[in-house]
Amino acid sequence: MDLIVVIGSGAVGKMTVGQELMKITDFRLFHNHMMIEPVIEIMGRFDGALVNKLREDVFDAFLNTEYQGMIFTYMWAFDMKEDWDYIANVAKRFEDTGGTVYYVELVADREVRRERNRTENRLRNKASKRDLPVSEARMIREETRYRTVSRDGEVPFPNYIKIDNTNLEPDVVAAMIKEHFSLPDRKDTELFNRIRLEEVRDYEIPELHRMQVESFMPLYEKYRDEGSPAIESIERVQARAAQPWRKYYFIVKDGARVGAVNIADRSEEGGEKVYYISPIFILPQFQNHGIGKVAMQLAMFIRPDAQVWRLDTIKQEESNCHFYERLGFVRTGGEHVINDRMTLVDFEKRV
Repeated sequence: MDLIVVIGSGAVGKMTVGQELMKITDFRLFHNHMMIEPVIEIMGRFDGALVNKLREDVFDAFLNTEYQGMIFTYMWAFDMKEDWDYIANVAKRFEDTGGTVYYVELVADREVRRERNRTENRLRNKASKRDLPVSEARMIREETRYRTVSRDGEVPFPNYIKIDNTNLEPDVVAAMIKEHFSLPDRKDTELFNRIRLEEVRDYEIPELHRMQVESFMPLYEKYRDEGSPAIESIERVQARAAQPWRKYYFIVKDGARVGAVNIADRSEEGGEKVYYISPIFILPQFQNHGIGKVAMQLAMFIRPDAQVWRLDTIKQEESNCHFYERLGFVRTGGEHVINDRMTLVDFEKRV
């Protein structure tokens, strides 16, 4: 797993740049005050040992996730050996996984940083900065007591960049970092962490049926197909759920049911292991948010023995066809005319 260490003086913009960098990469932000603020709130004072202990727990847990890496912000005193040792220890954790550590140093004029110390975003995320006279005095003390800007050539790491962001917006700096280190684009990791499939139990069939009707009704009103799931009876859904070779799953995002998928085992004895997906649906208010893509991938993870996946969709709904093609499905050539408005087209994916 990779690590981006963003360093710099107080209010230089480490957190804000990290927030923007998180939007365009598969890195999650762990800014310095995420541990400092709870400790101050609970203990009534800063406790460095407790902050470090909590950080260690976060590092340990994060290294077991599927993200590309972490963005960690830190005000590094370059004249303090303890800080060099601490960063080396953090970097080693990530390097031991085979990951790469990148170092980004931000520098900005003091007056600009004083203005940034008053921004809404900073004060919202860092309660200890809200007493502005105190936080500004602390900022000046820190940079006069410690050397928080590196000397030329002092930082020895190969993956290092120093950026003067005095007159640069955070999103611009984030883009510079991404380009300089050739960081990969954002993936679906965060969405994967927020979505799961839950097996539908018998007494939940009425809720499943309600969601199915709501999800397919716009298509039924458009095509008026008599086989539409929108007009399917609850008894039909119950009968499908009772078949031993079929199983329904709710698609759950952040604890809320947002859709469902049915997976059927269509394998023949001695033949290929074939699974069929029908239906799969997302409630209208949750569509076009990437949920369907993750749900399809999770559905296929459930059946690791699959050799072939099959499904059909409405030919006239080009976006649906392209959706499945982006997931690796190809048209088999099979088409089924339902009425003068609608044709179903067969798709298959071999794994």
